[in-house]
Amino acid sequence: MSNFPQLIANGLVQGLFIAMAALAITLAFSIARFPNAATGDVMTAGAYTGLATQSATGSLILAGIVAIFTGAAISLAADRLVFRKLAGRAVVASLVASIGVAFVIRAVLGVTFGLSQLVYDIPLTRAKLYWGVRLTPLDLQVAGAVALALALVFGILHLTPIGRQMRAVADDRDLARVSGVRPERVMLALWMISGGVAGLAGMMLGIKTVVEPELGWSMLLPAFTAAILGGIGSPGGAVAAGLLLGVVQEMSTPFVGFNYKLAIAFAALLGVLLWRPSGLFGKREGVR
Repeated sequence: MSNFPQLIANGLVQGLFIAMAALAITLAFSIARFPNAATGDVMTAGAYTGLATQSATGSLILAGIVAIFTGAAISLAADRLVFRKLAGRAVVASLVASIGVAFVIRAVLGVTFGLSQLVYDIPLTRAKLYWGVRLTPLDLQVAGAVALALALVFGILHLTPIGRQMRAVADDRDLARVSGVRPERVMLALWMISGGVAGLAGMMLGIKTVVEPELGWSMLLPAFTAAILGGIGSPGGAVAAGLLLGVVQEMSTPFVGFNYKLAIAFAALLGVLLWRPSGLFGKREGVR
């Protein structure tokens, strides 16, 4: 029991990465209307390009900017070359296409950077004790950067004209079109924001762990779980569910071990879906 505060703190840090990936997924689903399985590999691309930038310049800030632009550029290219051509078809067509895009990204990264594990050049620092919980300065810096990024995204969604247009399209695409909303502009903003979030999330995760071709793919299942738990299409719910999922996973480690903590998360997902199919923060919809 004495370790639980530490596990909760570790879970919140891990949950930040899940929350960012889930946010990217739920934004794409709410507007593009399909689950984008390439999100994980966009994260990996952000991690690799951020690492290359940091190695060349020594600046993590510049690395973060490059990671954001990399994720946005890859997402825009995938939309222009693949997803846009499948608009209007069955959801499964776009889902399968996004899986194909993910494999292409991973193959390109493997050829370009190799298959070995790489690490960011981060100075080692001693963990400090905060109210009985040990945290490193890196934990606090990463948490602060992710929190700032999330605040910026929600600020765009709720305080800017393009954000209001995105939410209008997510609520009712036909009504938004009749009201004068330009779908092309909304889709452009969607892929820039979701791709940028995924790219930055990948870089932050790479700083905390190691950078390898499977980095983002391993985060995809927890991210999809958080997006569903939060109510698919609900950005705030995705972030809250990502944090909750991170805590649940870490809290289960003493009981089931590291290798099986994801099974606990899926058990929680199953229980929530049986109790509330719309997710924890999703809206119930009636049918007439």
